[in-house]
Amino acid sequence: MAVWVLIWAELTEFALFFIVFVIVRSHEQELFSNGPTLLNTTAGVLNTILLLTSSYFVARAMAAIRVNKVKTSIRWMYGTIGCGLGYCAVKAWEYHWNHEQGLDSRTDLFYTIYYYLTFNHLLHVLVGMVAIGWACLRAHWGHFTAESHEGYEGAACYWHMIDLVWIIIFPLLYVMR
Repeated sequence: MAVWVLIWAELTEFALFFIVFVIVRSHEQELFSNGPTLLNTTAGVLNTILLLTSSYFVARAMAAIRVNKVKTSIRWMYGTIGCGLGYCAVKAWEYHWNHEQGLDSRTDLFYTIYYYLTFNHLLHVLVGMVAIGWACLRAHWGHFTAESHEGYEGAACYWHMIDLVWIIIFPLLYVMR
């Protein structure tokens, strides 16, 4: 139950900022139309692929734990962590690229919101990777079985929430003009 309260709180936080984004965008249409043209869309696409792949890995991990294939499940979860690390690496490259282009959170209102949303999301990815890593350790120690894996599933649900939020962030920031 606590995981669902956390997930709803996190979704509420992002939803409120999405509402702010839409309101500000309606008042600064030209700024928000030009903003995405300067972003590194390749980085956004790579991160989308990494996060969608990670969701697939989490789903495979949950399918494996439900039939008591704990080691297989842990391997799938390690794949998720690997995708999370890839996401972090691409995001670091993207921020470096932005810096070289002279884009930072003070460039204009679009980039202030861009950096808030993407950095906040990056922090959630890091928390999700820690949660999945902890779940993997507990699974390795024998705490999860086909009959009892709520904590494992909680980490998986949190990771899916992170992916869901990115699926909204990506078009808002990188695609919509």
